[in-house]
Amino acid sequence: MATLPNPLPQLAADPSGRSVGLQLPPGRLIDATVDGAWSEPLLWHSGTQATPGNWAALGVPAARAGLLPVLVDVGGSRGGPERWELSPEDTSYPGDHDAEDVLAEYWGYEDDEDGEDGEDGEDGEASGDGEERGHELEPFGAAWPGLAPAGTLTVEPGACATRLADALTDGSHSWSSDPRLALVPARRSADIPAAIGWSGPVNHEDDVARLCAVLRSWEERFGIRVVALGFDTLIVSVAAPPTTLADAEALAAEHFAFCPDNITQSGVGDLSAYAKELVGEHAWHFWWD
Repeated sequence: MATLPNPLPQLAADPSGRSVGLQLPPGRLIDATVDGAWSEPLLWHSGTQATPGNWAALGVPAARAGLLPVLVDVGGSRGGPERWELSPEDTSYPGDHDAEDVLAEYWGYEDDEDGEDGEDGEDGEASGDGEERGHELEPFGAAWPGLAPAGTLTVEPGACATRLADALTDGSHSWSSDPRLALVPARRSADIPAAIGWSGPVNHEDDVARLCAVLRSWEERFGIRVVALGFDTLIVSVAAPPTTLADAEALAAEHFAFCPDNITQSGVGDLSAYAKELVGEHAWHFWWD
């Protein structure tokens, strides 16, 4: 994957970050991958729990140094990023993929997969997956419906990300019992998962750069920023959310293709019900089983 020059190796000799224009608290560099130690650090994260204000204090100077902020969950059952089975070796470049092509392929793949599975279940009986998926996709059908229209900015994207980061670290959110502020060498926020070879969606997609191509499109259309990562969770801020149910339903189709588990395993019902939760919503949460 093509990346900017990585300033993180300098932190091994200068943990304070002064050599790259930063004042860092004690922290650690992560180079652990599923294939062993990577050739250089993939990210740095703080040694203490993140609190409101950390993102704003470090995000701007870090960006000038070629590093972008993201919250990482080190308090889950899977532990921190050193145990996440990061796979940069298997990650391509987000710019090599077209967001709509990726989403249309996922939409068709889900349809084909369920069609095959729907013939017979493991016990030899018809599983009915196709019928169930038809209900989940209402008001859409098997044909990919196309991209949703862009939203209108209601807040500056950076400010929206800061607000969400503060909310995720004020002690009231269940996303993580121990969030840490991390810095990643990435060209843009949407590329953060690919820059570290994040494997959270591996059961859906084993090259996260393809998902990052979609995140890039959402950056452009909805002002999203990647704010938090867990072992298999992703949270983004949204500065230009849909304001009508029709636009939200179009966006819900993209969310289903991007992360089917958000609908199929959340108990929300179908895309129409899911869409209602997207109207005016400034944070999107994704989880892959």
